[in-house]
Amino acid sequence: MSRQRVSLRTELPLLVWLVVLWGALWRDFGPGTLAFGALVALVVTRFFYLPPVELSGRFHLLHALRYAMVFVGQAAVASAQVMWLAVVRGPAVRSAIVAVPLRSHADLMVTATGHVISLIPGSLVVDVDRANATLYVHFINVEDAAAAERVRREVLAAEAELIRVMGTREELLLLQEEEQLARLAAAEQEQGAAGPGEATAEREEGGRT
Repeated sequence: MSRQRVSLRTELPLLVWLVVLWGALWRDFGPGTLAFGALVALVVTRFFYLPPVELSGRFHLLHALRYAMVFVGQAAVASAQVMWLAVVRGPAVRSAIVAVPLRSHADLMVTATGHVISLIPGSLVVDVDRANATLYVHFINVEDAAAAERVRREVLAAEAELIRVMGTREELLLLQEEEQLARLAAAEQEQGAAGPGEATAEREEGGRT
């Protein structure tokens, strides 16, 4: 069975990146080096065929800038936490590998989420189940099931930020629906918690009358 070839226009971003990488490896961006790098890139893409990376067609610059600042803050906080754990608790710190099924099954989104999580101190993606879009992440300071659930929420929050930045419109719509359902559930829970108190107040008011 013959496979469908990808056009050079589609692979142009990959070719440019490979040429830049070639120049960086040789520390020479002269015309001759770049020309030979372009030849190597063409050979790699033609004879060592890989599935093309499917882009969503959207990129939200403001969300990207906001999340960049958020990520820097998260990395700084995580660095301080890891230092505190190393100095204060040492070998007593427990670690765990947590499976986190992602929302998106797109290779780009799974890869981006894995890289973002691995760049935060104290966490590292050790395996990926591509078929089920599941990351297996090693985290430090995971003592119980509640901590593991917190880890899952953190990974899904990172994926949600990346969906806002460069996810497909369908992924963004599903994320917005998920967040709306979560807000409704939280509101119902607050009303349910306030219900008994309101009923008691009504009974007390009735008794005074």
